[in-house]
Amino acid sequence: MKKICSMLLLLMAAITMQAQLLWKISGNGLQKPSYIIGTYHLANVSFTDSIKGLKAAMDATEQVYGEIVMADMASPENIQKMQAAMMLPDGQTLDKLFTADEMTRINALVKSVLGVDMTNPMVAQQLGKLTPYALQVQLGVLIYLKKHPGFNPNEGFDSYFQKEAAAKGKGVGGLETFDFQINTLYKSTTMERQKQLLLCLADNLEFNEEQTENIVKAFFTQDLDGIEKAMDAKLNNTCDGTPEEKETLIYSRNDNWMKQMPEIMKQKATLFAVGAGHLPGERGLLAQLKKAGYTVEGVK
Repeated sequence: MKKICSMLLLLMAAITMQAQLLWKISGNGLQKPSYIIGTYHLANVSFTDSIKGLKAAMDATEQVYGEIVMADMASPENIQKMQAAMMLPDGQTLDKLFTADEMTRINALVKSVLGVDMTNPMVAQQLGKLTPYALQVQLGVLIYLKKHPGFNPNEGFDSYFQKEAAAKGKGVGGLETFDFQINTLYKSTTMERQKQLLLCLADNLEFNEEQTENIVKAFFTQDLDGIEKAMDAKLNNTCDGTPEEKETLIYSRNDNWMKQMPEIMKQKATLFAVGAGHLPGERGLLAQLKKAGYTVEGVK
C-alpha cells in the first residue's frame, strides 16, 4: 500500500511539475533571478490574476523581453509591412489561385463564420486579395470569437507585460525583430502550402475548433504538456504540420533565443514573455535553460 501511495505521489508530482506557465531562472552565475512566462494570443489580460507569483516576478525584474517589441507593430512603417505581407501580389486574387470547386469549399467556410461569402462583391474586395495564410489566420480568430464572445482581441495578453514594464519605466526588448517575425510567419511558407492549409481548415473545421479548444483549455489550466500535445494533434494526412514547419516556427527560434538569453539575464533581471508552445519539450526553452546550467523552478 505504501509503495502504491509513493507511486501516486510521484505521478502527481510529475503532472504538476509542468502545470506552470511562470518559471524562475536562477544559478549559473546570475546575481538575481529572472523569470519566463508562456503566453497565448487568445487569452485575456484578466487571466494574469490567476497566475501565482506573477505580480511579485514582475516587481522583481528590471526589464521585459518578448518575442518582439510589441509597440513596434504600431509604427506606420511596420503596419505597412504587415499589410503588404498579408496581401497577394497586384492583380492576383484568391479566385485566381483556387479552382471553382476549391473556392466553393472556402466560401462555405467564410459563410459559416461571417454569414456571407466572397460571392458578395464587398466581401470579395476585403478578403479576396489576402494571402491564403492571412485569410486562415483572420478566420481562426473570428471562429474563436464566435464561441468566446467575451474575448477581446485588442486586449493582448502577449503585449500586457511589455506595457506594464514601459509604464513603470522599465526596459522592453525583443528576442527577434519585427521583420524576422513577418518573414517567418507570412513568407516562409510556399503559396502551394498556404493554399493546402486553407483548404484543410475549410474541410476540417470541427477538428481545428477542437484543437484550438484543447490548446485554450491546457493554457488556462497552465498545462504545458497539454499545450504541446494539443499543438501536435494530427489528422494523419497532408494537413498535419511537418517536422520542417515545426523546426522553422518553434525549434530554430528557441535555439536563436537561447543564444541571447544568458547575456540578457546577466545584465538585468528579466521577465521573458513568449508563446507557451516554446516552453515544453526536449528542445523547449525550459529544457534548454536547464541544460545550460540554470536552475529552473515553477513559481508557486
